Amino acid sequence: MAATGLAPDTMLERLFRLRLRGSDVGTEVRAGLTTFMVMAYIIVLNAVIITTGAGIAGQDVVFPAVVTSTCLVAGLMCLAMGLWANLPFAMAPGIGLNAVVAFQLMVGMKYTFAEAMGVILLEGIIITVLVLTGLRQLVLRALPFSLKLAIGAGIGLFLFSIGAYEGGLYTVPPYVPLDAGGARPPDTAGMLGNFLAPATLYAIFGLVLTAALMRARIKGALLIGILVTTLVGVILHLALRLPLSTIPGKLELPAQVVSAPDFRYLGIGVLGLSFLTKGSVAAVLAGLLATLSVMLSDFFDTAGTFTALGSEAGLVDKEGNLRDNEDRAYLVDSLGAAAGGLVGSSSATTYIESGGGIAEGGRTGLTAVVVALPFLLAMFFSGIFAIVPPEATAGALMIVGLLMLAATAAEIPWKDFSVGLPALFALMLMPLTWSITNGIGAGVILYTLLHVRTAGWPLWIVSLVFVVYFALGTH
Repeated sequence: MAATGLAPDTMLERLFRLRLRGSDVGTEVRAGLTTFMVMAYIIVLNAVIITTGAGIAGQDVVFPAVVTSTCLVAGLMCLAMGLWANLPFAMAPGIGLNAVVAFQLMVGMKYTFAEAMGVILLEGIIITVLVLTGLRQLVLRALPFSLKLAIGAGIGLFLFSIGAYEGGLYTVPPYVPLDAGGARPPDTAGMLGNFLAPATLYAIFGLVLTAALMRARIKGALLIGILVTTLVGVILHLALRLPLSTIPGKLELPAQVVSAPDFRYLGIGVLGLSFLTKGSVAAVLAGLLATLSVMLSDFFDTAGTFTALGSEAGLVDKEGNLRDNEDRAYLVDSLGAAAGGLVGSSSATTYIESGGGIAEGGRTGLTAVVVALPFLLAMFFSGIFAIVPPEATAGALMIVGLLMLAATAAEIPWKDFSVGLPALFALMLMPLTWSITNGIGAGVILYTLLHVRTAGWPLWIVSLVFVVYFALGTH
């Protein structure tokens, strides 16, 4: 057991039980800073994903304001996880869940940013109710494990496709309707990008640099890759005026380094609940199904994350459940989803990157509290983060997609046809249709049809709901 240097009756000892878990203040501080370094990329990446989707959808979402919301919800939820649940788990807006907001809700379903945040707020409220009523066990059993794995892998492929698109590695032509013969012209498929364009070459440089840092197992490789790529871009752009980004204003030095946080999106999720009364019955049903799909992804991902992190930290029992404060941890995580929608940052969830701090010895909530502090300070530097172009984060997106795919796809029993085929549909339809809901729906329906006698009634209900969703159309 590590020496703590603390008397058992000190405030930190009473709050975090450091001695009981074999840790000390120095170890917890190092662990917290490590966790922040390996997940700080979300400060930029969350704003990039949301504002990119908004731009494609023709909406004006303010980058610094999303940075402020991202840092605020991450800081507050890390504090809650540390002080109330006393666990070394850090929270921030989730990669994949923000892609739902950007590309499914705003681009695909034509929701405003406020309405997309209303969906996130609603799914957070639903998960919170499930936790408070003890129904989470029922929800966890509703989807087979293979589909849970496929959802994570599919989101990974989806993120890879987004990163490749933002890096200019391929292009997507405008939608062309079917001709009179029921076919589309052959040139409407995705095409390779221009690999001689400065912006594309710049994105490839960022990808190779970040991949090399990852291969060298450098802590904070994703963040370092983004920062170095951005710095190189700023130098080349200012010195040679190279067009390294397709978005005007990027790579330009801000007027001021330190600025007041932009809280304009606080409360936006409440206004966005208007999506529940928007348009026809079919449109409302589509919104509810999108909410359901986000809820399922969020909830099941959290369950797996808790088990993995708790096991690494030695905080679980033989069944893989957290020994201490499991209900509190689930409640904080569910409130993070609601909080993310409320402040306009997308759903906040527990980060698997918390394993970086746990590997450094973090065992208590003090680790999460330490993570919270730099997130809250980052709110005052949003102007710096706003100069980062999507080309500088494209490589990180593709690598995160790979990590999500690698963490889940290998465990799917592909040779079992009745399991592998539904998993493949769930996994592939996400990047192919740019819709997480489509992937989950197709996988659930197919799995249920192939397991008629063994599928439980919750799975049948979810399948029937998705049948209606597909029958009414996904436009």
